[in-house]
Amino acid sequence: MNVDGQGPAWANSLFEDNAEYGYGMAIAVAQLRKRIAQKMREALKENLMSAGLLNAFKEWLEGKDDAEKSKAATVKMLPLLENESNPLAMDLLALRQYLIKKSIWVIGGDGWAYDIGYGGLDHVLASGEDINILVLDTEVYSNTGGQSSKSTPVGAVAKFAASGKKVRKKDLGAMAMTYGYVYVSQVAMGANNSQLFRSIKEAEAYKGPSMVIAYSTCINHGLRHGMNKSQEEMDQAVQAGYWQLYRYNPQLGNEGKNPFILDSKEPDWTKFQEFLANEVRYSSLKKMFPAEAASSSKRRRERKMEVDEL
Repeated sequence: MNVDGQGPAWANSLFEDNAEYGYGMAIAVAQLRKRIAQKMREALKENLMSAGLLNAFKEWLEGKDDAEKSKAATVKMLPLLENESNPLAMDLLALRQYLIKKSIWVIGGDGWAYDIGYGGLDHVLASGEDINILVLDTEVYSNTGGQSSKSTPVGAVAKFAASGKKVRKKDLGAMAMTYGYVYVSQVAMGANNSQLFRSIKEAEAYKGPSMVIAYSTCINHGLRHGMNKSQEEMDQAVQAGYWQLYRYNPQLGNEGKNPFILDSKEPDWTKFQEFLANEVRYSSLKKMFPAEAASSSKRRRERKMEVDEL
């Protein structure tokens, strides 16, 4: 928080209603800012304020959906409003915390996003509202003991999947992209930091729903080199082709460009089995259920061939 008392705010919801909780906040803020804009337009129409204040209103209306521009206009506006004593000035001062554009992010894990909260997540993405979603994808129900989720990949060992997950991981990003107006990206901090920051910036700047899916190492993965090597593990996941980095920006499509950008380099498939062997969730399957491990490996090869064809 800065010297002006401004900074990030945090609120917790129930596990399953994360998206709806943040959506309600986004709708509320949007409505309050519409009320501010309406009052300013009325003031401009009726010429109710001083020339300096009316100019500040014009500046705010032009840049209200840009964080820096709305902040600059607010800095000019507030001292002038405080010198006014009419009802309109009082109303605007009462709404002062909504003058600067807010960045609203819904943050949750894959158990919520892929499973128990997917209905709400899908509803929010389909709404077209300007809201941002960050999914921390551990590929397992981390907070409740490591149960298998729809994000768990084929062959991974987890609770309720002791002999390895039998079906393919749900592709949340591909499903969101089918809407055509949702910004979607997949990131991995340890693999490409700049791509992560670019995705966050683009998602925030996009005027509509956006979702960033972040590969997140977890204690349930059983990293052989320890959790202190999480960043390196993310990098190896991308190098081996286990996790892809991409951005889907509908705005590029509106400009006649390809909205899909693959940020990953060509994977080194020779590292794929080595990557799996470094995580207990995969290596234990080979020891305990060798036949299942062979079957899972076959399904992964088939999936790789599908990806190569694309």
